[in-house]
Amino acid sequence: MEERNAKPIKLHKRNKWKTFGIIMLVLIIVGGGVFVYRKPLAVMAFDMFLSGHVEKKLEKSYAPLKGEAPKPVVYQTKPFSTLLLGVDQRENEPARSDTMIYAVVRPKDSKILLISIPRDTYTEIVGKGKKDKINHAYAFGGEKMAKDTVDAFLGSKAEYYTAINFKGLRDVVDALGGIELPITKDIVNKEKDHEKFTILANKPIYDGKDALNYVRYREDSDFNRTKRHQIFLNAMVTRILQLNQVSKIPELMDIAGANFKTDMLPSSIIDLAKQMLTGEKSPQIYSFTIMGEGKRMNNVYYDIADEKDVKYAEQLIESWSNPNTTDSNLLLPQKQEIE
Repeated sequence: MEERNAKPIKLHKRNKWKTFGIIMLVLIIVGGGVFVYRKPLAVMAFDMFLSGHVEKKLEKSYAPLKGEAPKPVVYQTKPFSTLLLGVDQRENEPARSDTMIYAVVRPKDSKILLISIPRDTYTEIVGKGKKDKINHAYAFGGEKMAKDTVDAFLGSKAEYYTAINFKGLRDVVDALGGIELPITKDIVNKEKDHEKFTILANKPIYDGKDALNYVRYREDSDFNRTKRHQIFLNAMVTRILQLNQVSKIPELMDIAGANFKTDMLPSSIIDLAKQMLTGEKSPQIYSFTIMGEGKRMNNVYYDIADEKDVKYAEQLIESWSNPNTTDSNLLLPQKQEIE
């Protein structure tokens, strides 16, 4: 009898220590920012606890373009391109793509190229049969017309699109605990017909409200506005890598919800994220903005794109999209500063 009573006690202790060990392992994996192997451990934790959950949430955002079949990302073997659309819809206004960025992703090199097109760029709207501001393509025909128009403008077909409504941006930034932005002078939106706001300079961290106003501010130039969008994307990537908090991913997916749409398969997004996370280098973002000259036609302001810039953007895309271009031979964009 004594022997039989002793076994459960030993088993209980063994299970207790086993449970404690598992808890400690999970804590190390999820919060292991100080460990040498934190990236592989983070991916292991993601696979064990979050992968299926996140994929299910991403399914709600999966929205292939009409008439197009699912296109998995062949991320292991070649670079790929996607059109990034930042959609800003306010009360009593049609939705327009405030941000239009042609991105080329090179997963093996952990490098991303962003080609920004100012919203007022004057070009042919594919499917509409007329020329107009490039950001009007989204208002006329949604993601498909926007993508077809950018493809024609740059002479390169983006393989995918990703659209996010700015309404979800504020909550995403707040969920990350804010982001760092290089604001050295107060930004004041004050013109008569514009939303009024002030962003104070030199704050260590900016919350979602300030970040949203930062990308919306438009009282200097279209070029500067476009550069701010690039800076914001860099700041978001930097913040996520600093935090290294895998556990926040489902919360971010919940926030994105209906504000996020893409024709990239959920499983492809997860595999791509893991490959970028486990790369030897932290992701590097390079950007180039197509400049233009302002011109009024029929009392409407447009940007007439600089043909040299368009040609240079085409060369950048060709260099980055070619899987045979080595990392050391990539054409890197010329540096452009906010005016």
